[in-house]
Amino acid sequence: MKTVKRINELQTLLGEFRAAGKTIGLVPTMGALHEGHASLVDRSVAENDVTVVSIFLNPTQFNDKSDLERYPRTLEADCALLEKHGTTIAFAPSVEEVYPEPDTRVFSYPPTDSVMEGAMRPGHFNGVCQIVSKLFAYVEPDNAYFGEKDYQQIAVIRRMVDDLGMGVNIVPCPVIREENGLARSSRNTLLTKDEHDIAPNIYRIMKESKELYPAHPVDVVHDYVVEKINAVDGLEVQYFSIVDGDTLADVHSWDEAESVVGCITVYCGATPIRLIDHIRYK
Repeated sequence: MKTVKRINELQTLLGEFRAAGKTIGLVPTMGALHEGHASLVDRSVAENDVTVVSIFLNPTQFNDKSDLERYPRTLEADCALLEKHGTTIAFAPSVEEVYPEPDTRVFSYPPTDSVMEGAMRPGHFNGVCQIVSKLFAYVEPDNAYFGEKDYQQIAVIRRMVDDLGMGVNIVPCPVIREENGLARSSRNTLLTKDEHDIAPNIYRIMKESKELYPAHPVDVVHDYVVEKINAVDGLEVQYFSIVDGDTLADVHSWDEAESVVGCITVYCGATPIRLIDHIRYK
């Protein structure tokens, strides 16, 4: 595995691979890698000749500076994991390399980017689109791999790819969970033992709510999830939205959309840590 910090060096290497007819897969990450990321890398390695993994903690997608400051940074361990899983190139640029000057581009794809995380974290998805579009321009991948834990992010990136006419195939990959059901996340390392013990209730209760589908109305299922999770000491729902799986617009009956997904963000613990997850109803 080669670790690269400069864009021009990355593009020179990839130009050689591309000239040789090699297919290229990209796994964008913000570091603090875990088994969920490893599963994306494994998928890319299996489906492409060359796998590039970016490790870049993107400042433009954090509307809360304290959240950015406490995000885990584990570059040495990240590179060790990537090499173990067959990564060809680890791309770990500095902020100055990616943003030599402020990125003033504005991306807008309502309702996909304006609901849920978009409403709670103003500017978040604009920052996501800024960095992902840059990475796609640097790497020009055939395939790009994203974890379905960030369900809304995938929907927004698909809108961006269509809007900009980028020839990148977006590959969603299943959520990787701990044995207790908690979705793997870099933020899990910030949880105390007690918080880690209660966090799995989020997915457990959402799974229970599937038993109410489709016999009970959408609002009944919504209220069941919110009330049950809020009843767990140390958990507080920020939002739970039952939405069209493609547009992310709210649905009010199960037959409004071919795909219906429940997306949730929960505050866990006293700090608190924001945990996101989702469940597919149909």
